[in-house]
Amino acid sequence: MFAEEKHFVFDGCDTVELADTFGTPLYVVSETAIRERCCEIKRDFLDKYPGTRAVYASKAFLTLTMARIIASEGLGLDVVSGGEIYTAYKAGFPMEKTIFHGNNKTQEELVLAMQTGVGRIVVDSESELELVEKTARTIDVRPALLFRIAPGVDAETHQYIATGHSTSKFGFSLNDSSLEQLVRRVMDSDHMVLKGFHFHVGSQLQSNRSHLLAVDVLVHWMGALSRNIGFVTEELNIGGGFGVPQQPDEGRKPLAYFTDSIMTRIREESEKEGISLPSVLIEPGRWVVSEAGITLYRVGSIKEIPGAMTYVGIDGGMTDNPRPELYGAQYWGVLANKMGEPAVKQVTVVGKCCESGDVLMRDVMVPDSIRRGDVLAVFNTGAYTFSMASNYNRLPRPAVVLVHEGEAHAIVKRQSYDDLLRGEEIPEHLRS
Repeated sequence: MFAEEKHFVFDGCDTVELADTFGTPLYVVSETAIRERCCEIKRDFLDKYPGTRAVYASKAFLTLTMARIIASEGLGLDVVSGGEIYTAYKAGFPMEKTIFHGNNKTQEELVLAMQTGVGRIVVDSESELELVEKTARTIDVRPALLFRIAPGVDAETHQYIATGHSTSKFGFSLNDSSLEQLVRRVMDSDHMVLKGFHFHVGSQLQSNRSHLLAVDVLVHWMGALSRNIGFVTEELNIGGGFGVPQQPDEGRKPLAYFTDSIMTRIREESEKEGISLPSVLIEPGRWVVSEAGITLYRVGSIKEIPGAMTYVGIDGGMTDNPRPELYGAQYWGVLANKMGEPAVKQVTVVGKCCESGDVLMRDVMVPDSIRRGDVLAVFNTGAYTFSMASNYNRLPRPAVVLVHEGEAHAIVKRQSYDDLLRGEEIPEHLRS
């Protein structure tokens, strides 16, 4: 990112030209930035710790193109729905490198997962285990499983994205006395094989504390299983949740800040328990793609309330980025066409939806010359924007453009009004 001739340039592309060419709102994703993060994963985790694996958590951002990029980097893919499985499959992704998560998988999704050769199915409950076994028996396959465990660890993040506490909707509670029996059940099954365990303590974490606490809990439990029933844990998936900056003055923690201490703790605790070191997997999603994305908007109405605030309306909002309303996500940005001017005016940037809560950024600084038609570039929007976008107020979803060293490619077309009506039918008695 840098300013050139008073315009904001992103991965070699003039963002004002991108807005003129592809329209706004516009998601812009840097291929260079994504590949740099993948290289960091390989250098500081996969190559550093033999036998480890990394899968990209595709719920953060998934298109056919993104699946191809991840495949080309040799990483795996974490999928959480039939739609994500199908996207990976249609992209030609090596399905043995996929991991299927979710707290309420349907039988149709499980059939799709097993028929396309998904590498691991992460079982979330006893009832789901029964459905997995029934499905596997019906289509005569033997899927490899992980049990998702809720380690009872509270993460230092928003309550809506904390997932490892004891009352989470995700995973088996370690307070459940039947859990050891379920492990034994899979050990005795001809239709399933249990490889190990998975946990995910939360998202957007800036500390490694909760990961380390969860490791302590899980490895101790793995040791107990080994002693009690002879189960050998081959794999331990520690999830993701590695945080990214929310403000320009926040530094980004490298992957090694999390993974070095986690790997040390797993090794130490495994030695204490007298068990062999499991293969360790990580699932970064936001950490890979968040800073690789920006969103471009056109400034519309500017409303000054004397003595109070100035509202700047944009042509998008909570339909293309609901995260500020969902859990208080914070963003910052610049006027892409006025990079040479000082940012001296404080404004609140609001979306065009008929909702008072449709506020994208509060108290952001912009040039005093801000006008209708200016291009606003919002940073750090690569994760959970395109994935969460909606058609509320019948607003079409934005296009997605991939940029790489000065070249731009549209990888998702902008929705049209006709696209909004696709699939709708009027009953015969209302057609006249």
